[in-house]
Amino acid sequence: MKKYVVAMVDEIAPGQRKIVEIEGRSIGVFNVHGAFYAIRNRCPHAGAPLCEGVVSGFVTSKSPGEYIYSRQGEILRCPWHQWEFDVKTGQSYFDPAKTRVRTYQAEVEAGCSLVCDDGTGMAKGPFVAETYQVALEKEYVVVVIE
Repeated sequence: MKKYVVAMVDEIAPGQRKIVEIEGRSIGVFNVHGAFYAIRNRCPHAGAPLCEGVVSGFVTSKSPGEYIYSRQGEILRCPWHQWEFDVKTGQSYFDPAKTRVRTYQAEVEAGCSLVCDDGTGMAKGPFVAETYQVALEKEYVVVVIE
């Protein structure tokens, strides 16, 4: 299991999304009422960029003229053919028995728990920053270059 940091929590406001690329896969990360969900950005029907679609809810009716709007922000509609998927589970609503979209676990973790060292399961990025030792001596900040 590898973990990838894709955003700070406040970068994806409730009701918003961010599309990221991880290991060659395009994945949409959604904030649904403060909880985060990740879903593959590819519609299984025709390969559309699914996560660019409209996010809405369900409209149901028990009788004519009566409408109930539920599950706001949980239903993702494909931008090409309007097929609907559950952001939380990937389940489709046009063919629930056979069609779904791949979902991924999305977690919120404290920054201090994301230290990359052996045993964490996190992948190191492709770039390495040049670093310098910094020390506080009395009232001065000193940068040490070796």
